[in-house]
Amino acid sequence: MTTDFSNLDEKIRGAVQAFWSTRDAQAAKQGSASGVRDAGARSAVTGGAQMSGFVHLVRDFLHSNGVPQAAIRHSERMELPGWYRAEKKWDLLVVADGKLLAGIEFKSQVGPSFGNNFNNRTEEAIGSATDLWAAFREGAFKPSERPWLGYLMMLEESAASNRPVRCWEPYFQVFLEFKTASYVRRYELLLIKLVRDRLYDSACFLLSDRTNGPEHGTFKEPNPELTFNNFLTSLLGRAIAITKSS
Repeated sequence: MTTDFSNLDEKIRGAVQAFWSTRDAQAAKQGSASGVRDAGARSAVTGGAQMSGFVHLVRDFLHSNGVPQAAIRHSERMELPGWYRAEKKWDLLVVADGKLLAGIEFKSQVGPSFGNNFNNRTEEAIGSATDLWAAFREGAFKPSERPWLGYLMMLEESAASNRPVRCWEPYFQVFLEFKTASYVRRYELLLIKLVRDRLYDSACFLLSDRTNGPEHGTFKEPNPELTFNNFLTSLLGRAIAITKSS
């Protein structure tokens, strides 16, 4: 097995380019079909395939490091049971020998509207993990050991996403780190806290702007704790350990 990440940046750039091209194609198709594009670039959210480049990148790294192709699910049969709801679809699963090894969410957000979508993404990320861990506690995935959970987020870098956001404090003050924090910073805080509170085992946070992203696959990793390299290293460490023991 090998964990060679020497060309990882190139592969990430390819996934970033695929994100922008898929997003633009879906937005154009929906606009031409309906005559009106969804408000707040919702057409780029409802398509559902924008992050497939990242899904395939993670799939290929898992497979090249010894995880059987048949164990990696990313296009069908993606439901896992929950405790507070019957089931929830994940974006990538690793299921082998009747055991849940890993589950990953791949999410993105572009402007111009960041506020409501940020809150929705936050509630979704917390809720999905909380629901899965409750189901795990109640034995839904027996005989699985504790699975590995990951969360990858790509956010459009723009003036709006970097602009300080006002906090509303009619009765009580928000925590200091949120005061004047931009949406870039808020996502960074969210992902760090999700990992440190062990709701997810690892998270990745990427930024890309719509000027250089589509043509060059340009991206940034604003926090060294949330890099794609660290994300893959954590996942592969878990996957390789399980593969060796099976």
